[in-house]
Amino acid sequence: MSKPRPSLQRYFLSGLLTLMPLLLTVFVMRFVFRFLSELGKPIVAPVLSQLASLYPEPLGWIEAPWVQTTLGVVATVALILWVGVLAHRVIGQRLLRWFEALMQRIPFANQIYGGVRKLIDILQTKPEGVHRVVLIDFPHKEMKAIGFVTRVLREEGTERELAAVYVPTTPNPTSGYLEVVPVERLTPTDWSVDQAMSFIISGGAVSPTNIPFDKPSKPTGDAPAA
Repeated sequence: MSKPRPSLQRYFLSGLLTLMPLLLTVFVMRFVFRFLSELGKPIVAPVLSQLASLYPEPLGWIEAPWVQTTLGVVATVALILWVGVLAHRVIGQRLLRWFEALMQRIPFANQIYGGVRKLIDILQTKPEGVHRVVLIDFPHKEMKAIGFVTRVLREEGTERELAAVYVPTTPNPTSGYLEVVPVERLTPTDWSVDQAMSFIISGGAVSPTNIPFDKPSKPTGDAPAA
C-alpha cells in the first residue's frame, strides 16, 4: 500500500516552523530599524530637504523616503556611538549628570526616566543573596516564566523576604510584568542577563541545553538516631 501524501496543512506547518527563526529575526530587526529611523528622521529630514531645494538637479533624489529612512538610521547609530564615547570621558560624564538633573525637574518625565535608569543600573549589578535571573510560577504553578530580580523587599509584620521580579515579554523585552514573589519560591538559574535576553527575544530558540524547572529542595540533614 502506498503511503498517504502529506496534506497542505502539514506542508504549511513544516514551512512555517522552518522559516520561524528567519521570520522572528526579520520582525526584531524591522522593529529596531523603524525605531532607529524614527529617532533620526527629525534631524535628517530638514537637512535633506534644504539640500534638495538648493541643488534640485544633482541632489533631488535625496528626498526619497528610503533615503531619509536609511540616513535616519545612520544618524541615530552615529549619535549612540558618540554618546558612548562621551560617557567614557570626563566632559561626557558631566554632561550626563547635567542632563539627568534637567530630567529630574520635568514633571512625569522624571518618573519614567528615573525608573528606566534605575532598572538598567540594577540589571548591570549583581544582587546580594539572590540570583539575578530566576524562574517564577507564572501564570500558574505548572508553568514558568523568566524574570529579573530588581530588588529584595521585606513583608510588613513578618519580615519575610520578597523579591520584585520583572518578567519581560517575547519578542519585545521592553514590555512586561512586575511580580512580587516570596524569595523561597524563586527557582534560581546560573544564566547571565545576556543569555536570558537572548532566550526571551528568540522565543526560546537560543538557550542553554538544560534549564532548572523546579526549585532545588533544601537538604534535610541526617536523621536522628533511634
